[in-house]
Amino acid sequence: MTWQDNFQVWTKRNDLPEYLKNEMDALAKDDQQAEDAFYQPLSFGTAGMRGLLGAGINRMNIYTVRQATEGLARLMDSLSEDVKARGVAISYDSRHFSQEFAFESAKVLGAHGIKAYVFESLRPTPELSFTVRYFKAYAGIMITASHNPKEYNGYKIYGEDGGQMPPKESDIITASIREADMFAVPVKSQAELEAAGLLVTIGKDVDDAYLSEIKTVTVDQELVNKEGRDMKLVYSPLHGTGALIAGQALNNAGFKNVTIVPEQEQPDGDFPTVTLPNPEDPAALAMGIALAKKQGADVVIGVDPDADRMGTAVRLPSGEYQLLTGNQIGAILLHYLLTAKKAAGTLPANGVLVKSIVSSEFAADIAKSFNIETINVLTGFKYIAEQIQNYESTHEHTFLFGFEESYGYLVKSFARDKDSIQATVLLAEVAAYYKSLGKTLYDGLQDLFAEYGYFVENTQSLTFKGIDGAEKIAALMAKFRAEQPTSFGNIAVTKFADFTLQTETDVQTGVETTMSLPKANVLKYWLSDGSWVAVRPSGTEPKIKLYVGTNGTTQQIADDKLAAIQKSIADYVD
Repeated sequence: MTWQDNFQVWTKRNDLPEYLKNEMDALAKDDQQAEDAFYQPLSFGTAGMRGLLGAGINRMNIYTVRQATEGLARLMDSLSEDVKARGVAISYDSRHFSQEFAFESAKVLGAHGIKAYVFESLRPTPELSFTVRYFKAYAGIMITASHNPKEYNGYKIYGEDGGQMPPKESDIITASIREADMFAVPVKSQAELEAAGLLVTIGKDVDDAYLSEIKTVTVDQELVNKEGRDMKLVYSPLHGTGALIAGQALNNAGFKNVTIVPEQEQPDGDFPTVTLPNPEDPAALAMGIALAKKQGADVVIGVDPDADRMGTAVRLPSGEYQLLTGNQIGAILLHYLLTAKKAAGTLPANGVLVKSIVSSEFAADIAKSFNIETINVLTGFKYIAEQIQNYESTHEHTFLFGFEESYGYLVKSFARDKDSIQATVLLAEVAAYYKSLGKTLYDGLQDLFAEYGYFVENTQSLTFKGIDGAEKIAALMAKFRAEQPTSFGNIAVTKFADFTLQTETDVQTGVETTMSLPKANVLKYWLSDGSWVAVRPSGTEPKIKLYVGTNGTTQQIADDKLAAIQKSIADYVD
């Protein structure tokens, strides 16, 4: 069907909610927007779906949400009654329509006789991951668009281990979604489902269980008891889900002097104080930094609306504050974790760090210095979750820490997705540790640079929106494959990997080896000085991402190398 055909199907519906009818009227006067809304179904991948809110098959609305949930329900129907009885846990963040989408999902599941556990109010993504495991549910649904602008929402499905749904099951769900007529998906009323015990509202009991597990994240309680009470922390949930849970978690750990940024404390899908509710964005933490300056706070912590990502700004000797990168946060958390566990005699001999292939080697070098192995996985926290599940079966390794450069961290495996609540509690402990030494987190990072070298990284995202965006991204990936760059920044490429072909090639010898990682549309280049470059399309946004990592004996050397590599990439892309 053409986009015009799809548009006409919607136009003829007389049961659309009023707000969608109004949008259809507006789209009737704007062919460009109408085409974008109706030219293809909203993409559903292993990370679920994410898109603009609005009318259309390429938008987030109650019909696309019902259709996605129908796909999950059909998968569960095909398995067993036991699977259906185990049910699905559902949570949602502060975005527009998040609560409505959550309960619409429950109504679809209930029509199939599948039990749904739905939070009474918004809760973080990591708590949803925990909840799947807590109830031994078969799956979980999280309604969130993570750190995207206010115009977006999204839908993520989790598997029974609490990690995002594995590819095999996700592919089955995707096929069922495409077969389902979004306007014919059966739903039952909330009252009917509650009476039948198929919709159960959850809240405090699960919070308490999750917070009890969060207490185990603290490594040195004596240190926290000594330093935590007076240490000043500023925290911002960026109008999302983080405030209630993180505030309790910090208080339970022993951090009593925590100030939540008042203008950003209340959940609000308009995100009125920020352009982008993303802790990677310096502007998002500006209010927190301003408050920290007034209070002389030791550290500023900010999280995205669904509280899976965490960013931080640390106080400099000048009294100003500097944001740390995701890689720097990962390195400083890991170093403290290993140091504290070694001092306590609890560092396992078979411990392991799990990180994504586009994250810094800084953390890997730190792990190596403690005789801890590093495992690299594809981008996406579900791959870290897969490793944890594997280690629980084989006992080959003991999971110690997992992270991605995009501000995602996991300390304890009671959740199986990145968890800003865990990361916040651990970062506060790290700040307390350096405070006990008469230092700040910034000083601690400088100590690590002095010991391991100056590591710098950069991620550039090129956005290609609209109908031809995917073609432009594909063309750019094809160019990298066809032309095979031999150097970046005048530094020779020594090894090249194409994760689609699952091959790794030694450039000097031409020897090609097979990779053990799954297929993925990723290219990675290793350079003669230890630097690296990676290229991949985003799995959730119309972007192609270009990653660079390098290091040097001084920060200037590392910065100069990074700039040279970035310039050569820019010239190549142009």
